[in-house]
Amino acid sequence: MLAELFCASGNPGIAEVADCVPIAVDEVSKLADFASDLKIDLTVVGPELPLTLGIVDEFERRDLPIFGPRRNAAELEGSKVFAKEFMRRHDIPTAEFHIAHTADEALAAAKKLGLPVVLKADGLAAGKGVLIAEDKSELKAGIEVFFERRRFGASGDRVVVERCLQGEEVSLIAVCDGRRVLPLATCKDYKRIGDGDRGPNTGGMGAHSPSGVMTAQEAAEVMERVLRPVVDGMAEENRVFKGFLYAGIMLTDDGPLVLEFNARLGDPEAQPLLLRMSDDLLPVLAQGAAGRFESARLEFRREATACIVLAAAGYPDAPELGHPISGLEKCASLPGVSVFQAGTRIEGENLVTSGGRVLSVCASGSSLREALRTVYLAAAQIRWEGQTFRTDIGRRVLESGGAD
Repeated sequence: MLAELFCASGNPGIAEVADCVPIAVDEVSKLADFASDLKIDLTVVGPELPLTLGIVDEFERRDLPIFGPRRNAAELEGSKVFAKEFMRRHDIPTAEFHIAHTADEALAAAKKLGLPVVLKADGLAAGKGVLIAEDKSELKAGIEVFFERRRFGASGDRVVVERCLQGEEVSLIAVCDGRRVLPLATCKDYKRIGDGDRGPNTGGMGAHSPSGVMTAQEAAEVMERVLRPVVDGMAEENRVFKGFLYAGIMLTDDGPLVLEFNARLGDPEAQPLLLRMSDDLLPVLAQGAAGRFESARLEFRREATACIVLAAAGYPDAPELGHPISGLEKCASLPGVSVFQAGTRIEGENLVTSGGRVLSVCASGSSLREALRTVYLAAAQIRWEGQTFRTDIGRRVLESGGAD
């Protein structure tokens, strides 16, 4: 049973249910000191940065219970090159690819694959290190971003150039204890900033669960051909994977293919997924941290859930900060609605924007259509200068009859 909850470093939203601790997510030793001093029973890692810095290794060295992969296992997210080569070694289905260290190598790789291609920064880039080149001019511009302007710094020293897949994108996330894999429900997120999947990639502009596009047979195939082989393969390579395993999947005519892995819960997928979950997540995570799940599966309610991300003007490149937010309390009081804060802070007596993705508005419904109708009505209650959001989350799924 949860008695006390602490969050580092937190925001005004989570401060309503947790004690916020002024320690940055990259201050691994300080976080371990805090957990040791307060005898914290379980630490759950949210962001990717502390995982790649070895926070789990440090906690385990001090015998502090923690749920998340060690540094060498978190490389599955921390390095796109490692992930692609790992999939090749273990026969996990993914798009054909080449690794480029220079602009000339990237051009040569694109020529071999044929346009369109996808360019991916090797290292962490906050979900923004992906560019799609549909034609020669976009390819030239993309290569300039990586190798001349070096927008992604050292994360772009190596670039994955891969064939651009066509189909519907789905997120499938599981919890892992190093040996066993318990999948969550399916979810679909929307990464492009604009309606119709236009504009640059973001950390995510909305999501819904169920995905409405993945069949039970396809989900079972991803479990058997992707998630279980990942956990088995990582163990074979002495990189035991314990934590959240996120697989971004493209449903193609050739079957499900892996787009990317994350070593954590996806955002905004986590919000609708956890709202649908009927199991108590805390004991599951505690069992996973100890390396022994006791449950055979996780249970989810039949209702649908949807999430709309409200972002600041200028996101993802240069978000405008400091604008007062109004209407949040009215929105959160609506039946079946939950609001999660991300890029917010208190300034005087006002809640103001402090990041690119500011709020996630979520709603439940008996069907996906109902959940989406409710979430958009709720989101309309919130205002700030320059607020932006996608108006078409779930639209294509509903139009195709995939989930209603």
